[in-house]
Amino acid sequence: MKPLPQKQLYRACVLKDLPFRNTDALDPLNEIVGQDRAREAVRFALAMPHNGYNVYALGRSGLGKRTMMLRYLAHRDETHAPASDWCYVANYDDPRNPRVLKLPAGVGERLRHDVDRLVSRLVKVIPQAFDSDTFQSRYEDLKQSYAARQEEALNALAREAREQGVDLSMSTPGGYRLTALNGSEPHTNESFSALSEEEKRAFEEVIRELEKKLRRVMRQIAEWEEEHAEQQQKLNEETVEHVGAHLIDELSERYSDYEGVPDHFRAMKKDIANNLDIFLEDSEDKAAFAYASMEQRLPRRYRINLLVSRQDESVPVVVEDNPTYHNLFGFIETVTYKGTVYTDFSLIRPGSLHRANGGYLLMDATKVLEHGFVWDALKRAIRSREISIHSLERELTLSGTISLEPEAVPLDVKLVLFGDRETWLLLQEYDPEFAELFRVTADFENEMPRTTESQMLYAKFIASLCQDKGLLPCSKQAVARVIEYSSRLAEHQNRLSLHAVDIANVLREADFHARSGGEDGIDPEHVDQALVSADYRSGRIRDEFLQGFADGSMLLSFSGRAVGQVNGLSVLSTGGYEFGLPNRISGTCQYGDGDVIHIERDVKLSGSIHSKGVMILSAWLSAHFAREQPMPLTATLTFEQSYAEIDGDSASLGELCAIVSALAEQPVRQDMAVTGSVNQHGDVQPVGGLNEKVEGFLDACVARGDAQDKAVILPASNVQNLMLARRVRDAVKTSGFRVYAVSRVEEVLALMLELPVGEPDRNGHYPADSLYGRIEQRLADLRRRQDDEKSD
Repeated sequence: MKPLPQKQLYRACVLKDLPFRNTDALDPLNEIVGQDRAREAVRFALAMPHNGYNVYALGRSGLGKRTMMLRYLAHRDETHAPASDWCYVANYDDPRNPRVLKLPAGVGERLRHDVDRLVSRLVKVIPQAFDSDTFQSRYEDLKQSYAARQEEALNALAREAREQGVDLSMSTPGGYRLTALNGSEPHTNESFSALSEEEKRAFEEVIRELEKKLRRVMRQIAEWEEEHAEQQQKLNEETVEHVGAHLIDELSERYSDYEGVPDHFRAMKKDIANNLDIFLEDSEDKAAFAYASMEQRLPRRYRINLLVSRQDESVPVVVEDNPTYHNLFGFIETVTYKGTVYTDFSLIRPGSLHRANGGYLLMDATKVLEHGFVWDALKRAIRSREISIHSLERELTLSGTISLEPEAVPLDVKLVLFGDRETWLLLQEYDPEFAELFRVTADFENEMPRTTESQMLYAKFIASLCQDKGLLPCSKQAVARVIEYSSRLAEHQNRLSLHAVDIANVLREADFHARSGGEDGIDPEHVDQALVSADYRSGRIRDEFLQGFADGSMLLSFSGRAVGQVNGLSVLSTGGYEFGLPNRISGTCQYGDGDVIHIERDVKLSGSIHSKGVMILSAWLSAHFAREQPMPLTATLTFEQSYAEIDGDSASLGELCAIVSALAEQPVRQDMAVTGSVNQHGDVQPVGGLNEKVEGFLDACVARGDAQDKAVILPASNVQNLMLARRVRDAVKTSGFRVYAVSRVEEVLALMLELPVGEPDRNGHYPADSLYGRIEQRLADLRRRQDDEKSD
């Protein structure tokens, strides 16, 4: 077999396919690159006016879903109604239920400013009006009139009582007492006791009648007092009307076109007249509480709580990075005054749903699910299409404190949740409401085809990253190098990775190296420097393994031949960094009952996929050498010097070679390493991590100091996945390093065992000098021995 040529080991980017000098000459990409399916899903969901068409943006972390979504929303033509301002105002009839006002964008801020100016003016003019001579004169007239009527009624009753020998006197404030007179002085207990029974009864009868009259007079006085209070209130209202009503009416007229605002001003005018003590309070403590606010010294009762203020009518796009209950739905603050906790409508604070109302709210699905009560409350808001602000303590039933119940805000928002496939599957499985509320799934691609056209699109994507992140422009050679790195990430010569985070990280580090060198642009050597630097920072564990090959503590042969001993290839992962290393796979055969003993499986160090590969290997052996008679031989397989769990079926081809070598007692070449999966029919199947595996074998050879004329065997269907590092391609040129691609087990065995497997004759038997013929002969000898033992 011939090794693969250089051009099949790496697909370089053809510079003539990139007709530009650097990325400054390209228009930045304003669309979602390579995500046509996801873009169509998002377009459909955002255009649907019906409830429930929210979006779950599905894809692994680092694809740039959020960035791409924000870019899409920033450049799409909106058909939504203009965004609105939202305000809370006092409900003077029921203070526990503040009212909500919906206003056009910008009007809320203007209304709040105007009301603050109005209240500031009322704070000054109302006390002045009530301190004026006119008001004081009218107030005194009302007071004296009431006092005169009260005095006249009581004096008339007192005169009548005195005429009958009874004195009317005030015993307590507001209380009166009738006492029998002894001449001009009230009777004492002793003098009254000295009276005859007839005189006593006469006094008691007179006092009883006078008490009835006194009660009638007191009722009359109470009516006069109520009348006086009404007159006083009317005077207050007239005074307020005179100094402030025109100011309130003027504002009411100015905002008459906005629903709910004129009604609020009418209620406000009435409440000011009923609560003048707020403006006239003499008590310093009460005044301090009435004015208590975190913002400015204005009575909170009459302020406008501007919950959401829009600067323009553009559709809001809000990203909530910390979707706690309060951050999403808002909350009600409290004021502590002298140890007592108070709250009112002016202390209601908005959440992300309020700020995104009329537009779009973007969140991470996992973070939403992490916070208690958020997911259920979010679904409740979507279904009811309104935002209700409740204390989380009440949701938890931890507090019985009386609080506010603000009027709900109508909700019109499109939700976009970012999440991975596992979270999406869990929600689909365990939450029946999820599919109804998130009817659209935007499935983001991990990769895109690599064509001449897509490479230009990718170049524009790189240009947009440079512009967005303030990086130096990339030369077209640097762009070509990034495109090649993207294919390496995609593990495919004809695909490009859409993992934007990885590309952005490389560009940032290349920009750093370019600036450090005083360059005005990013060149390919800066990209290479960034990649080498990142590999070095993450490669400590890999280098420790390679040191084991260098000092001989890792037992591996890179030359010669050995029976039942194969160099397999594996990929190790350490916190997101992956690297390849060779492993010795050994197999032995002995007289037995035909089982393949897999040591890793028996000691529970094998994953299910790896165990499946060994079982398929056993089936292949049985299909070839035990079709008519049982195989009187037991094989044992293991990964030498492996002490952690292994998984995957990419070692099954190497394991097969080890067993066949042990069965035929034919040595295996140790200057070769092999990777690949095998099926029951002997076809070699593709595996993952090809680039890391090939590079890992070369690195181990270099560490041992024996890198000349080495080879790697891999599945032919994996050739398209090769994007090998430059050191491997250089080794192919200078050190005789070779890469072979195989499709069948027979090809691998012929390469590694250097003996043809042989062609069966019409009876299904192989030539004695072939590999399979040797195995047949050994099995035949064992069967004869088995038969001899049974006959004995």
